[in-house]
Amino acid sequence: MTPGTIRVTERDLDAALWRLLAASDPVDPPAFAREHDELAPLFLSATDPTWVAWRHAFDARRALIDAEPDAVPAAVGAARTALGGCPPTALTALTLAYLAHVEATADHVDAAMLLAVDASLLAEAAGSGSGGSGPGRAHHQAHLWLSLTLGALDLEQLAVAQALQGSRIAAGLPDLADRWQLLRLCAQQHAELAQTQCRRGQDQRAAELAAVALGCATEARELDREPDPADQDLLDVVQAWAMACAGDLDGALGPLRRAHRRVHRDGGVWLRGYTDLVLARLLARLSRDRTGGGSAEEATDLLVDAAGAFAATGDRRRYRQCLLELGQATAAQGRPAEALHWLEAYRAEAGRAHARSRELWAEMFVRRSRLREAERQAAVLRTYALEDPLTGLGNRRSAERRLGSMPLGEAPLSLAVVDVDRFKEVNDDTSHSHGDEVLRRVADLLREHCRGGDEVYRWAGDEFLVVLPDASESQALLAMERLRAAVADADWGDLQLPDPVTVSIGVATAPTRDPEQAAVPSGWRSLFDTADLHLFSAKRGGRNRVRAPGAAGGESA
Repeated sequence: MTPGTIRVTERDLDAALWRLLAASDPVDPPAFAREHDELAPLFLSATDPTWVAWRHAFDARRALIDAEPDAVPAAVGAARTALGGCPPTALTALTLAYLAHVEATADHVDAAMLLAVDASLLAEAAGSGSGGSGPGRAHHQAHLWLSLTLGALDLEQLAVAQALQGSRIAAGLPDLADRWQLLRLCAQQHAELAQTQCRRGQDQRAAELAAVALGCATEARELDREPDPADQDLLDVVQAWAMACAGDLDGALGPLRRAHRRVHRDGGVWLRGYTDLVLARLLARLSRDRTGGGSAEEATDLLVDAAGAFAATGDRRRYRQCLLELGQATAAQGRPAEALHWLEAYRAEAGRAHARSRELWAEMFVRRSRLREAERQAAVLRTYALEDPLTGLGNRRSAERRLGSMPLGEAPLSLAVVDVDRFKEVNDDTSHSHGDEVLRRVADLLREHCRGGDEVYRWAGDEFLVVLPDASESQALLAMERLRAAVADADWGDLQLPDPVTVSIGVATAPTRDPEQAAVPSGWRSLFDTADLHLFSAKRGGRNRVRAPGAAGGESA
């Protein structure tokens, strides 16, 4: 891939991806624009669907920053089309989660939730080891962007759960920067949910959430890492906010004032608005709890500034919060005309239908997650019901189901019953753990040396069943002789057994229906009984041999 005269490698694209993701944090939108100007050309000549999807995803976020909302749906749609050619990995989950956040920022609630649900299902699959290589950086970053998306949709409980999941994954990985980022996000999401509980009068629950937020903030500070000044300032604001939600208003005010001065001196627009909002809420609580109206007036001014900052950076959720709180604050101060202005603006931003849509999506999100967990548990139960835990082979129940589905007479079908010779002596003379190891190895040898398409089951104890579809008696005898020899020739010396391990095998075949041939057995049980009789004959004939109706079979002295 060579845009211009520069050769672009997969490593270049991967590095560009993580730089742009790091710059996508809403704390500093201009930083993303600068990185995008530099790095976007790297993606232009990429043809792999993964990189095509990311190119369009970053174009969508750039359109938001450049105040071009009409360009967002087309870019997101192009990214989703490209994702159709991507495998279901953690990186695909991250792409969907990132697109969901773009749509949430654009205030496209339904589109954001559709993407978030798909991303969450893929992230769960990555965590379970299916659909990906297991937990890694892309996995915890998918949970990070899901948390940010759900928070932007006012689904704070779900946002907290995703942040916690991402933090648990990051804690098991070596990158301290990622661990710090997820701990800060956990602290922030818990503090925001604590604020909601305070507003509802649930002070005890708010204190519990605030305690978790403070713990996450403390753990982040203890990491041997120096964060960027903006990240550090945000953590300081979140920690002070958590202290306030825990009831320590006086203890929170000093640190928050200091952080406020730093942020207004050096911080970006969004972070200034966020700090203004938190300080306004703290001052409003102090004003309600104590006499004196100076704090209330200052809180109102800070809310106005915060609303402007969030409007400028496209944070519609917090913009709406500011409008609502401005309406409530000015009404409490006896300024009804001004309160009406703010509340009308809020009503225009968030109507009943919008709120109900979020409620419905939240319910669906939870139900889909529960359904996925139910499906996972059902799969585990199916495995337990149909798989032998010692050998990993299908068990007797599994074999019976398979045989019951196979019609006799339409094509040749052979069954072979395989029994380990003198297996009781192995258990008696050595140990049951040695016996278990013998069964595991015999199972592996049967799997390894049977024909392609043959099926091996553990029938009971030291007895195995081999199903040979489309095998005539002569073909089955040759195949079973190969299995017998493989067991007899295997190296069993490390187990220090009294005698080498051998197997005896009985074979029976149900031919196709033909008036000139022997009658077809009435069912698979009759066929099994015939094979079992020939197994008994092999045992009586000296063991370590194969027996079938039409031949003596191979044997070893």
